[in-house]
Amino acid sequence: MKPLTPSAALAAVVGAAPLPRTEVVSKMWVYIKKHKLQDAANKRNVNADAKLKEVFGKAQVSMFEMAGLIGKHLK
Repeated sequence: MKPLTPSAALAAVVGAAPLPRTEVVSKMWVYIKKHKLQDAANKRNVNADAKLKEVFGKAQVSMFEMAGLIGKHLK
């Protein structure tokens, strides 16, 4: 996969270095699990903290929505 450059908002979570999309998603999950942002009642949902809210644009997203929202922050 071709390395893509993350936006400033996404770089705050995964770093500023160009990464393949698969690696970006992987680093997002590491961040989500490290900060315990997975919803307790429904593990398929992610509760956004301040950094993730800038990427997602809302307080909670499903893991299926997340990939599309991340794509908007990659060039």
